[in-house]
Amino acid sequence: MKLVIIGAGAAGFAAMIRSNQLGIRPVIINHGTVGGTCVNVGCVPSKFLLRRGEIIKYFKELGGKGKQSIIDAVKSKDFLVSSMRKEKYEDLLSYYDVDYVDGKAHFISPKAVKVNEKIIEGDRFIIATGSSPSIPEIPGLRESGFWTNVEALSPDRDIDSLIIVGGRAQALEFSEMYNRFGKEVAILQRSKVLIPDWEPEISLEIEKAFKEEGIYVGTGIEIKRVEKTNEGKKVYTNLGEVIADEILLATGRRPNVDLALENAGVSLNSRGGILVDQELRTTNPSIFAAGDVTGGPMLEALAGYEGSTAAQNAINNDGRKVDLTSVPQVIFTQPNLAKVGITEEEARKRGKTESRTLRMSDVAKAQILGEKKGLIKMVIDQTKKILGVHVMGENAAEFIGEAALVVKKGLTIEDIVDTIHVFPTVAESLRLVALSFYTDVKRLSCCV
Repeated sequence: MKLVIIGAGAAGFAAMIRSNQLGIRPVIINHGTVGGTCVNVGCVPSKFLLRRGEIIKYFKELGGKGKQSIIDAVKSKDFLVSSMRKEKYEDLLSYYDVDYVDGKAHFISPKAVKVNEKIIEGDRFIIATGSSPSIPEIPGLRESGFWTNVEALSPDRDIDSLIIVGGRAQALEFSEMYNRFGKEVAILQRSKVLIPDWEPEISLEIEKAFKEEGIYVGTGIEIKRVEKTNEGKKVYTNLGEVIADEILLATGRRPNVDLALENAGVSLNSRGGILVDQELRTTNPSIFAAGDVTGGPMLEALAGYEGSTAAQNAINNDGRKVDLTSVPQVIFTQPNLAKVGITEEEARKRGKTESRTLRMSDVAKAQILGEKKGLIKMVIDQTKKILGVHVMGENAAEFIGEAALVVKKGLTIEDIVDTIHVFPTVAESLRLVALSFYTDVKRLSCCV
């Protein structure tokens, strides 16, 4: 079998590695920097700079008066990115048995693509071309200039103020990042709340925390136009005008589907991504798609899992399915925002449900750390099976995986209560919120 993988990011590399494990030497075609979004202009660099922002915060809390320029921090970030790209991507191209082709692929038939005037045929294809920033049509925006995540992670100059358009994960992370580097930040969000698809308690809690840190949060904002002035870039909205040195667009991402898919009989879905079934098979049964290009949740870990699954199904026709209900999501603000499963509102549509919410101020480790902002909310059905866990808490990213396993395996609150958790940890909040279905945890001693 000849397998052709289009894209060399998280999903493409996972598909390549799994193919080798199954005895197949694939062709991998890539246009752009090896490694895709995450290691180059996504997860790795953004979390590095967020960590630097945390250090600045801690330093100030201890009475320090110094600060680091974001330009200097970017230099350290660039070294980490280049090192990880080489170790985790570029070096692997020679370690694994693969035929690497640099170029942009377009389908010319259901069984062939054209790259650099060369035709490459295959028995199976996996499309893993990722996504790119989505740019809204706002009068004057393109003429005035703007940043996406790419420019914001490698700014060509220092700035004093930043307008961020959007109010979801990327907007939240960059707003905190730039705020902690001493910049004035304003978030302009179209919806009535930040992260509108999260539990409302968490949306309101993170908005409150941001305002306390000095970040301006504007919700229900309709942007009319943008103008470049001598004072900066001015955004005209339904509620007035905002001006700053630069504008960052955090308005979502669009799947990279410029592949002449019509020549391959591959259809798109309502999100503009490639339409796939649970086995990641497209409308052409010989072509699979994985990662951001499907238009589903755009998460690095999910992309890797889907790439491996797509290769397994393409080569062995195993029928492995991807279950999105137990995929955890994290926004790496401080405190972290993390969730898995469904919300209380979604659970109500399915039948009888209950929920409990525990404040992080009632968790011993949060008090020890001095990081008492946030909460944990657990949603269950009438059989006490856990349907969703939603957290705003310090280091929530480090224990949401346990909640994901709970949801995936259909465990109950009794299963959590009967599992000993380490004291003191923030992860103990999972057990405490499960206990709160039975008793008032404020009236319990430690380690009950």
